[in-house]
Amino acid sequence: MSHAATNWAIKQRGLKPATKIVLWHLCDRYNPDYGCFPSQDRLAEDCEISRSTLNEHLGQLEAAGLLRRVPRLHPVTKRQMPTRYILGFEPGFTQDEGEPCPETGHGATDVEESCLDTATSEVESPERLEPCPKSGLGSEARAVSDFDRDPCPENDPSRVRNPDTNLVREPLSKPVKEEEDAQARDGISERFFEELLAVLGFAPDSALPGWWQGWPPRKHVQRWCDELGLTKAELLEAAKASRQKHPEPPDGPKALDRVMQRAAQRKVGDAARKRRKPKQGAAPVAKPIIDLPAFYAEIVNSDRYLPVSAISNTMRDTMLARGLATVERLRERGIR
Repeated sequence: MSHAATNWAIKQRGLKPATKIVLWHLCDRYNPDYGCFPSQDRLAEDCEISRSTLNEHLGQLEAAGLLRRVPRLHPVTKRQMPTRYILGFEPGFTQDEGEPCPETGHGATDVEESCLDTATSEVESPERLEPCPKSGLGSEARAVSDFDRDPCPENDPSRVRNPDTNLVREPLSKPVKEEEDAQARDGISERFFEELLAVLGFAPDSALPGWWQGWPPRKHVQRWCDELGLTKAELLEAAKASRQKHPEPPDGPKALDRVMQRAAQRKVGDAARKRRKPKQGAAPVAKPIIDLPAFYAEIVNSDRYLPVSAISNTMRDTMLARGLATVERLRERGIR
């Protein structure tokens, strides 16, 4: 890299930001001894843009008089080599006003040998090749872009892709609509969909409303299975139950969303109840049967401590009636 070159690029005014970035990276690849000749792949990667956009900015820089592009051909194989970029600050730089080269679409036809690459000794002045026998334009050397060597009829003689007319890098393998239709058919079979329509009240040979035509309703039905966890049998059962409340067929699948959501909630509730084990009632504790009059009579007849207030009048009369204690013994224990 050369600091003088990058400083020169920074000082340029009146350029768009992307164009100035391309100029800066060109100057960053400039070597004071050998010049500037990065490949388009390298330059496009540095600038993070496509090759077609890169060529568009290079054309703007060349039109602004900030650089000149000199195409190079290998003297032996006649293959096109990375273009030599002569920057505006280099000694002897002159704005090229010649006609564009028919082989590459840029630069001039009368390129001087002194402007070519001097970095390697094996590179000599480019030789004029015969026109391509297929197209009659340019040469049979490698195209500037990765496209076919024949010029595109939409882009004039240039082999560089025009980004304004060809925005798609790679063609789609399948049309979008056909691919979506195939996915919908894979999820919901035609037989099941017809069975669902019959349950909803649509005659087999009748014309369906617009919301039931094509692949969108099949995708909607598939979402009932995927998102709500309903099986196809459960879908048919829920649809049949909805017909009892709403005899008229629904206008579209969205009208059945609430029905399917309630069916999914019932399914979850039933599963939870099955998982829940019934609680076993605790066995009642058998209370021992205590004969209170006999219990207190035993205490009265013994020498154990007995509070006077422990024996009520009813308990005293019961003990006397059953002969469990005598009046004398009760009086001795202080119970009257």
